[in-house]
Amino acid sequence: MSAHILPKRVYYTIFAILMFCTYLTVQIAFFDLGPLNTIAALAIACFKATIVILFFMHVKYSTRLTWAVVLGSIFWFAILIALTMSDYLTRAWRTFG
Repeated sequence: MSAHILPKRVYYTIFAILMFCTYLTVQIAFFDLGPLNTIAALAIACFKATIVILFFMHVKYSTRLTWAVVLGSIFWFAILIALTMSDYLTRAWRTFG
């Protein structure tokens, strides 16, 4: 296992990016984009997860086996999101009451 020591500046930059994305998620929640609200929130969440995985979990500097596991999990996650969104976006929404 290799130990990569990054300068604090990198971690502060990543923290600022994550805080900006959180702010962006909150602001998007106030706009009515219809079914695109969910897609926008999931896109921002996926970007934030990618940043966390690459830098805070040190995958960026890991071996090829670690990269293979991460890419396999991303592929599986993409399948799950595609199936979920295909169901979510094709439903006929009804209001009861």
